[in-house]
Amino acid sequence: MKVAIAGATGFVGSRLVEKLQAAGHQAVVLSRDAAKARRVFPASAYPNLEVVAYTPAESGDWQNSIAGCDAVVNLAGVPIAEEKWTEARQRAILDSRKLTTEKLVEAIVNANPKPSVFVSASAIGYYGTSETAEFDENSPAGNDFLATVCKEWETAAQPAKNAGTRLAILRLGIVLGMGGALAKMLPPFKLFAGGPIGTGKQWFSWVHREDVVDLILYALQNSQVEGVLNATAPNPVRMNELCQTLGEVLNRPSWLPVPAFALELLLGDGAKVVLEGQKVLPKQTLASGFQYQYPTLKLALEEILAGN
Repeated sequence: MKVAIAGATGFVGSRLVEKLQAAGHQAVVLSRDAAKARRVFPASAYPNLEVVAYTPAESGDWQNSIAGCDAVVNLAGVPIAEEKWTEARQRAILDSRKLTTEKLVEAIVNANPKPSVFVSASAIGYYGTSETAEFDENSPAGNDFLATVCKEWETAAQPAKNAGTRLAILRLGIVLGMGGALAKMLPPFKLFAGGPIGTGKQWFSWVHREDVVDLILYALQNSQVEGVLNATAPNPVRMNELCQTLGEVLNRPSWLPVPAFALELLLGDGAKVVLEGQKVLPKQTLASGFQYQYPTLKLALEEILAGN
């Protein structure tokens, strides 16, 4: 396959490129910073890779690179929980997802020949937050900021389907691997100061990075996979259980809670991602026949933290 990827240098995208390369596929990396992309994916290690500079929110010559690709994967978007949600940051969170998706879809619609499949990320923020409700792919959208972002993000992908390209939308949970969210949680545990964040009762719908990447590959390669799939492990946990399991795997205590106000001071409204949470089940993903390598949290953390 020849696969165009937006967001290829990110936490999930970089691993996707590695696995595509290892399997002998071609990757077309769409990057705002072509020099950085070439450093991340040096030609010596990635002979089947082409870097194309693009401006995500604008039409341009870069869109011509979509013609002749078998597939397009969209993982682009600025991080959600790394800065306070100022008005400007909220605009960046929305635009980096919605506008990039619109321009990718524009390229797909105009391509000749068209890619046969478009795999576009979304997030479980679509459902809103709850300590009591259970969500699957058929649950309605929430009405907070992140739900609004996800709705607009997903809506922007739909014209690809109307143009005859198979569309799979993956609503990602919190992706665990060496890096990402887990990297921020490890230091206090290693200093014997780890513990639950906020009440500890909030749901944490997680997924191992390998399973996310394998689900993307599964969606690319299986023509029956389309529509919305939750990219979450089948066994979500509450924050207390996450921290207890993390402590067990690291052989460290998990007793020192992180008060909600401390996170709110750091992240403002962005703290909601960690403080509120939602219980999300991957019913359609399992029904599609996808099999998880890491269905339980302990299995996932043991693999990720082996040797730490």
